[in-house]
Amino acid sequence: MLTEIFPFKFALDATVIAGVSLWSLALYLGFSPVSEWVIEQLNRWFNFAERSLYTSAEEFDRTRAGREAQNSFYASLFSIVPFFLVGALCNYGVEIGLGRSWAISMGIIACIGSGVYELGRRDSRS
Repeated sequence: MLTEIFPFKFALDATVIAGVSLWSLALYLGFSPVSEWVIEQLNRWFNFAERSLYTSAEEFDRTRAGREAQNSFYASLFSIVPFFLVGALCNYGVEIGLGRSWAISMGIIACIGSGVYELGRRDSRS
């Protein structure tokens, strides 16, 4: 049934998905100040864009708290997209440079290293 709608097939390899996900997580944790900045900028942009949809200031102020919470959620959800794209590039670079078997291993090592870095960074702030 779906083959009638889409005449082409997507080949999704589980190792590529795992490698890209691991690299994305490692980059997200390793560059957490950047991820917080991306979330803040997306949240500001979502709030600004949504303000233009309201013509009355009373209606805008009445529903402000709920919309800002929803925009914060969307901003945190969409903040992974740049890290996912860079993670795909890192995974591709490791696959080209070291071979396919090293992509997941290097992603795991990068996740462990960035996780330890993030724990140390948070501990040093308090």
